[in-house]
Amino acid sequence: MVATPIGNLADIGLRAVHVLGLVDAVACEDTRHTGGLMQALGCDKPLISLHQHNEHSAAQQVMARLAHGQRVAYVSDAGTPGVSDPGARLVEAVRGAGHVCVPVPGPSSLTALLSVAGQGGDDPRFVFHGFLPAKGAARETAVQALAQDPRGHIVLESPHRIEALAQDLARLQERPLTIGRELTKQFESVHQLRAADWPAWLANDKNHSRGEFVVYVHPAPPAADDEGIPAAAERTLVALLAELPTKTAVKLCADITGQPRNALYERALQLKSADR
Repeated sequence: MVATPIGNLADIGLRAVHVLGLVDAVACEDTRHTGGLMQALGCDKPLISLHQHNEHSAAQQVMARLAHGQRVAYVSDAGTPGVSDPGARLVEAVRGAGHVCVPVPGPSSLTALLSVAGQGGDDPRFVFHGFLPAKGAARETAVQALAQDPRGHIVLESPHRIEALAQDLARLQERPLTIGRELTKQFESVHQLRAADWPAWLANDKNHSRGEFVVYVHPAPPAADDEGIPAAAERTLVALLAELPTKTAVKLCADITGQPRNALYERALQLKSADR
């Protein structure tokens, strides 16, 4: 399973080039697209068409070659195969037949966007959705579930549905978004804005709606208690109060969490009073 560039050919890995030159055949999502890539790399190999509509039957061609001791690479049109691209059924069939499946890592649009989103230090968790359902109740259910989940979320979208996605996610209001458009390509752009502002941003320039999109919905702010202290900060405060004098616990909690010392002190007094 060989990862290939998502736009810029220079992102191809040295190991990927070596493997594509070494194998006996290359199965691929689109023979025309991969044919151009192979020509650019100076590799001349038989190509096997294997995409989402024929993955089961084409997998039999791959396994026939494997049964004869050949080595076969699989590539999707861009990025890492099997991740929101064909390839998962092929892997299942290959492993089921007792053959070895080896990953050759490389470009990925979702990790590329995460690397410039400035998120992940405090809570690196995120949910990768791929493409949301195109329409109807399934799409509404998916959007509602995303909006109610405080974790980060990554969504892929095509240009002809990007305006609909912007309208759907605008209900998240203050949640920050990092929007990657045409990543690694000539007209690459990365923008950060509030979810509520995204529809207007798209409408402001028709070029904003062009190209392939990767969208990161940042995690929701930590839930706060009735006194406005984030739940995580209160847990830290409680742990410190159990071992230290109140003033020392409050000072350390303020240093650790960045919360205002006065608010922490008031909350500490309330917690101690409740324990009596």
